[in-house]
Amino acid sequence: MATGSAAIVAQGLTRHFGALAAVTDLSIEVPHGDIFALLGPDGAGKTTTLRMLCGAIAPTAGSVEIEGIDLLREPERVQERLGYMPQRFSLYGDLTVQENLDFYADLFAVSREVREQRSRRLLEFSGLTAFRDRLGAQLSGGMKQKLALACTLIHEPSVLLLDEPTAGVDPVSRREFWRILYELNRGGVTILVSTTYMDEADRCSTVGLLYAGELISVEDPGEMKRRMRGEVVEFVAEPRADARGVIGRSPEILSATVIGDRFHVVVEDAAVAIPVLTQRLNAQGVDVRGASTIPPSLEDVFVSVIAHRRAGNAPAEEGARE
Repeated sequence: MATGSAAIVAQGLTRHFGALAAVTDLSIEVPHGDIFALLGPDGAGKTTTLRMLCGAIAPTAGSVEIEGIDLLREPERVQERLGYMPQRFSLYGDLTVQENLDFYADLFAVSREVREQRSRRLLEFSGLTAFRDRLGAQLSGGMKQKLALACTLIHEPSVLLLDEPTAGVDPVSRREFWRILYELNRGGVTILVSTTYMDEADRCSTVGLLYAGELISVEDPGEMKRRMRGEVVEFVAEPRADARGVIGRSPEILSATVIGDRFHVVVEDAAVAIPVLTQRLNAQGVDVRGASTIPPSLEDVFVSVIAHRRAGNAPAEEGARE
């Protein structure tokens, strides 16, 4: 393992597919031992970024170092240290859990002397020991993801790249998967995970907001919330359709999102905006059942930042990167 350097360093990563710029001038440094979330909506460029970081596709421009090793110059040395789990991991449904592990051990040239002990440890670690003889096709979604992770870890990489690993997985399996990730991280593994889930990003030590192929902010999620421009007001109002229309036309609101039966709106000054908005809603026949200032969530931050960029303004958060 390299010392005195970041586990992942990307400089100016850019990838074009014809006329489409999927990722533009992306630069990140992920320290050793970090859990870094690349957060963004579908189509933001997350998968393209991870595929460039692991060497699956070459960047149009830019460079990548993993553990201080240049990916383009020495891809074999990088692959020894890197584990990459794509969105659609190629498990073989007609092979058992154990046979899938053995297959990936062969791919990574893991010697037979160590693979038995290593696969046994991985099965115990992921809770799959009792299912080692079950066919891959007969596993639940959560179990397939844990097996995919075990296969990714068979050569004991020190850096993990995980592309939306819990997409479509039930909440219980998601929590179990993250328990495994935390244990790996405590053991010294550096993790970069892409996700659309705000709660998952909130669990990470660093979050990079990716939108339309551009990395627009990189920061600790707590600091990101603290530095968000404006204040968040939570409204409970009925009927919701009418309330949504009034909120959407209100110039005081910087951004708004619906969370369950509540509206989260970002305003410059909550003390001024609450009575004005309440009066306007009431005038349109909307019953305001509650209005209060709340701490911003990561979702509030993300919606606010994107709203400002769509409006063509400066980034809504200090420290945002162009």
